[in-house]
Amino acid sequence: MPYPLVRLAIAAIAAALPLNVLTQLPPVGYNLGILCIAGALLLAGQRATTDIAVVLLLFLWSVEAGREAEKQIVSLSSGPVTAEVRIEQILPQSERVKVRIVSQAGKPVFPPVFVLLTAQKFSDNLCRGQRWRMTLRLKPVHARLNEAGFDAQRFAIAIRTPLAGRMTVPVLLNPACSWRDRIISSSRKNYGGLPWQALISGLAFGERGEVSREINQLLRETGTAHLMAISGMHTGLAATLGWLIARLLQLLFPARWIGYRFPLLLGMLVALIYGWLSGGNPPATRAIVALGVWNVIRLKGWCCSHWQVWSLCIGAILFFDPLSALSDSLWLSATAVAGLLSWYQWFPLPARFMHKKRWLLLRLLHLQLGLLLLLMPVQMFIFHGISFTALVANLWAVPVVTLLTVPLIFCALLLNFVTPAGQFIWWCVDRTLALLFFPLEALPSGWIAVNQMAPAVSLLIWLVVIAWRFNWFRTSPLTLIALCASLFCWRLNVARPEWRLDMLDVGHGLAVVISRQGEAVIYDTGNRWQGGDAALSYILPWLSWQDLNVRHLILSHGHLDHIGGLESVRAAFPKVVIHSSAGVKANQPCLRGNHWRWQNLTFRVLWPERRETKSGNNQSCVVTVSDGRWRVLLTGDIEAPAELELVRQYRHELRADIVQVPHHGSGTSSTPPFLRAVAGQAALASAARYSAWRLPALRVIKRYRENHYKWHDTAVEGQISVKFYQHNWQVSGMRREIMPRWYHQWFGVPRDSR
Repeated sequence: MPYPLVRLAIAAIAAALPLNVLTQLPPVGYNLGILCIAGALLLAGQRATTDIAVVLLLFLWSVEAGREAEKQIVSLSSGPVTAEVRIEQILPQSERVKVRIVSQAGKPVFPPVFVLLTAQKFSDNLCRGQRWRMTLRLKPVHARLNEAGFDAQRFAIAIRTPLAGRMTVPVLLNPACSWRDRIISSSRKNYGGLPWQALISGLAFGERGEVSREINQLLRETGTAHLMAISGMHTGLAATLGWLIARLLQLLFPARWIGYRFPLLLGMLVALIYGWLSGGNPPATRAIVALGVWNVIRLKGWCCSHWQVWSLCIGAILFFDPLSALSDSLWLSATAVAGLLSWYQWFPLPARFMHKKRWLLLRLLHLQLGLLLLLMPVQMFIFHGISFTALVANLWAVPVVTLLTVPLIFCALLLNFVTPAGQFIWWCVDRTLALLFFPLEALPSGWIAVNQMAPAVSLLIWLVVIAWRFNWFRTSPLTLIALCASLFCWRLNVARPEWRLDMLDVGHGLAVVISRQGEAVIYDTGNRWQGGDAALSYILPWLSWQDLNVRHLILSHGHLDHIGGLESVRAAFPKVVIHSSAGVKANQPCLRGNHWRWQNLTFRVLWPERRETKSGNNQSCVVTVSDGRWRVLLTGDIEAPAELELVRQYRHELRADIVQVPHHGSGTSSTPPFLRAVAGQAALASAARYSAWRLPALRVIKRYRENHYKWHDTAVEGQISVKFYQHNWQVSGMRREIMPRWYHQWFGVPRDSR
């Protein structure tokens, strides 16, 4: 008897979910054992054992996709590779191009792998679809990894773009641009000078590289970002357009030719064309797979419930691309659809509100309220915040985009080659976007950042909805109270540290946070770059997630990689007390002899002895932090002269349990006399994996180990947290202990090849 498709789809979902939490993928040697277990369960012939066997087999299928991705990353980054590539996307703002590796050493590369290449010295005549042969020097994506930060490494693997690098000896094999590039270039001539051209490119072709940071932030804060990326809704609108065109054509057909198949097939064809125009981005591709499943169900005449269709669509997506289980956008879309199915089944509007036009606003409000409530836990977990203006913003944005903007884009694409008509319709598209953003920009900022307890507590919303639906308030009140209490009490037995130190992963730079009882002291604020800084990207989101208020800010010295986020921190915490030995406006000097008490911790400045006009590495503010039992030494970027002077004059004050490695582990610092004087147990270094200065130096790591320090650095471990208890302290790294995941690991080249 054939295995039911719905159960197979549910098994595919269950088999792919472990990819999100596995610390490492099972070795190939486990395959035989899993196959034997699955075979034995199948022979048992019971429904439950058969289901478990199918899940195990599909689990192997999902794991194999992860293994293949790891193998490709290691193979392509192990050294220079000669490959034939096809240009997929041009990113002018970052001066990079996205290419697909078609073949390596004459052998086709499958599954497909995409790479981001630096294009500064590439060619002025690049276009999508060109084929090149070149020698690639690639490195795996290695993201900054902190609690509450964007997980770029997981994202890169989910969209199969896990490598970046540069090329040498590029040879153009086929200069022809693709049809997609020709359509984009032709369309840009008509709308390129319009004010909202960046968003038009995003909605029409999936090219969002030119959208400004301010617009992206506004979309996030108003909860309307989902409308500006080609996804299921836009693909569904394209299919609807195809269906309507087919129905109009059928008015000309003889009666015997009229049926439901032609509109379905033409709708699918239009959706495929739109997906192709979008560059086959993952959300659009997943939407096409789901639409294909739905069309098969319709064409076969299967009778399926809404939940069965949902299961078949998600199961098909995860079967054909198991790594999409790592995609936040997939789970947002899946949860949104599941939430709406539940909302309309459990809390439908009365029938009198469902048909007349005058109740349209009420129906939209009902829909948006359901999405806001049922997506709240997922949004808090993924984005670490929630937009409370989304309810109002989407009441306006959804109708404008779905009824005006996207249909006009389809019309513009169809009439693009009729230049006068095309230009006018593109102008109309631009005006609809201006109409969309006028009220959005007037809305107050409704983005509320949440702490790490909020996602768990927000599950109360799901619990209340389910309890209301099944009338648990009357039938099982004690059970309901117990479930609610469990959401608040699950962390009560977790041992809480008396205080903690966190070295955040900010790449090349330094940011250390010392926290106790909801307050924090920051030592340095990381780097700054064009369009952003470490505080905005890493420090402030982390502080919000930990629910910390910053009281003191210590700046070791005036170099950019240590004070880059100063203005962002000062803007977020206007009352912060700044201590500095550099030429930075500060409330307090950071010179030898200064000390203060905060939260029963003593901060004592050991160096420098006086303020210098020029703030260099050796004028770094060296501070000890102590609770009377444990002691931390923060050293900034001091080098050998300052270290030796500290040892000569203040040797007895240097002893500490934890030391922040001076100057990111440079060979100019960490002299043996200094390490012996500190006599610490753990050394924490803030460094980037792909450091231009090849930091930390291998000889420095070896020197610390020879002096009996346990070495930790952010390049390997991500965020490093030290928790101090009454009788001991504990060091944990993000990659190894806090959130060990197979997709967070150090892929590809070893440390000494940086």
